[in-house]
Formats: sequence, C-alpha cells, structure tokens
Amino acid sequence: MEPRIWSSLPEELLEKILSFLPFKMILNLRSTCKFFNSLISSPNFIYKYSSSSPLFSSFLLLSHPQCHHHLALYDSVVGTWRNNSVSPSLLLPSAAPSAILSSSNGLVCLSVPSSSSLLVCNLLTNSTRSIEFPTYPFQFELLTLISTPGGYTIFILCSWSSSTDVFLYDSKFLSWRRFDGSQPILSDNFHQKGAFFHGCLYFTTPEPCSIVCFDLETGKWDRPNGELPDQLIFARLVSDGDGKLYMIGGVGTNGISRSMILWEMGEAGNWVKLDSLPEFMCRKFGSVCYHNYEHVYCFWHQGMICICCYTWPEILYYKFSRRTWHWLPKCPSLPEKWSCGFRWFSFVPELSALV
Repeated sequence: MEPRIWSSLPEELLEKILSFLPFKMILNLRSTCKFFNSLISSPNFIYKYSSSSPLFSSFLLLSHPQCHHHLALYDSVVGTWRNNSVSPSLLLPSAAPSAILSSSNGLVCLSVPSSSSLLVCNLLTNSTRSIEFPTYPFQFELLTLISTPGGYTIFILCSWSSSTDVFLYDSKFLSWRRFDGSQPILSDNFHQKGAFFHGCLYFTTPEPCSIVCFDLETGKWDRPNGELPDQLIFARLVSDGDGKLYMIGGVGTNGISRSMILWEMGEAGNWVKLDSLPEFMCRKFGSVCYHNYEHVYCFWHQGMICICCYTWPEILYYKFSRRTWHWLPKCPSLPEKWSCGFRWFSFVPELSALV
C-alpha cells in the first residue's frame, strides 16, 4: 500500500488491523514510531487485541542475583530459548535489578533495593506501581502475588521477635490489611509460594508434613481435614487456577526421599495418586538438591507443574496433556560459574493486566 494511503487511515481502523498481528511482531513494531509504541497502553487496542489476536507466547523466566536487568526466557509455546533482543520489552525496570519475588497472570512483583517498598510491574507494557510497605523494617519470610477479578492481592508473612503477622495488599483499594496472631511454622519453605485454591492460600509445613491454609477474606488460618500420604519427607502444593489442587511429595525414610509422587486433592479432601517420577529421574533430582528439600519449590505453568531447585539451573516438569516427565535443559547463555540463586517464574503476557 502506498504510504499516503496508509498514513490517512483512521486511527480506529489502523488499530483494528494491527490487532490481528502476532504478538512478536507487535513488540517489534514498538520501536518504529511513537504511535505504535503507545498502542501497548491503549485501552481500545488492548480490548481488540485480546479478543482477536493469535495465541500469546508464554515464558518461563529465569532470574539470578548476578544477572542485572536481564531475563533468561524460555518460550514454552514453541519450545525454544529466547533472549531480550527477541522480546525487548520483557526487561526488568532499572529500579529493581534481578529482584523478582512472585508472578501471576502477566504481572510480576519485585523488591526495590534499599527501600521499604515493592514494585508491581507488567513487563509487556512497561507499566509499574510502587507500593510502600506499612511497617519498618521491611522484612518477610514469604510473599505471594495473587491475581483476583479486577486486580491483584499481595500476601506477605512477616516474623518479628515476638509475633508473626500477615499483611494483605488489595490493588482495588490501594491499601494494606494486617492480621495478628499465631501462624504455623513454614520456615523451611522460604522459596515456596502459596497455592491459591477456593479463596485460600495453601502451604505445607516441615516434616512431619502437614497442610495449612490462609483465608484471604477472613484472615484466619486453618488445617484441612484430609490425611496426607504416609512417609512424606517433603511436600509442595500447586493450583492450576481452574479449581484443582495438586501435591508433589517425596516419600522415604530418615529424611531421604526415595521416590516422588504427584497427587490431586479429591472432593472429600483425600489425596489421589496421579503419577510417580521415574526412578532414574528421581535419582537425578535427589543429587541436584543434595536432599536439602528446603530449596525445592513448584509452580503451575500452562498445563505443566514445574519443580525447581534454588541451587540448580534446570527445571523438572510434568506435562499433563501427555502425562510425561521431562527435564528442561540449562539455558545455553547461562555462565558456568553460577552455582545457586536460580529463581524460576511463570509469565504469560497480558496487555490487560493492570498494575
């Protein structure tokens, strides 16, 4: 089309045409002119794109303390590693290098160095919100970002010298709530996030393993009635976002896991076995984490349960559509000298995810 014709198209029609472009091309167009760059934050374009666009890419993000302003990106849709030159908009804000704490539905929550505030960011639109923590000093054991209808909630568990408190931030009201009282011991699971299930966040406790949940509406802790499988050495919980709760557990004796099993919570609160990790993969996982299970954490990502270790750069994952176990290989651009500090996150880009 001749430039004079293209340039005279009504803006609304141009937005409609661009809404049919693949996600990767939308990102590449941002650097061509101010108008294309502004589309990402345009409410009209967001609505059109979300209703007519092809499937978004979805990423597994790898963050490391020695890696400033850079994310290792694995595109789980096409099964390839990417770099930021391919997806230039997926960069950490300069205020918070390599400090991702949690992610949910297109948003990530980051810490701000030398500050008592958090940063919630949509990496796709480069929009951010700084959230000041209500108390000082700012220290916490667990943090989980939860997407809710029309916004998000941040759950923070803080331990002081004399008490343990929960703080909840609600993006709809831009305010914090504080809940006092005794909480269960979760100290060996400092890498795990709460699994959001039926309005509550579910956690596991150290051996002897148990499950506790926190009601986000009432601020009360509770323990589900269902019994856990025997000889659990460690357990981690994962929610698929569609009303199912899963548990990955290591079964063994004397603090050593000999096998790993995947269960699903049944309607009566009982745990139903779905699958077990093949023996040779289980041996590798045991050697990877040196049987220090406090470094193990899990999360859900696009039909997969990802099982990670803070000291190892690979992911073990279970693919539900095939009911198979796999290792995601190490990122080829990762330096050999990095030996710990590997933090994986699920990131599914969403233009409409508002901070």
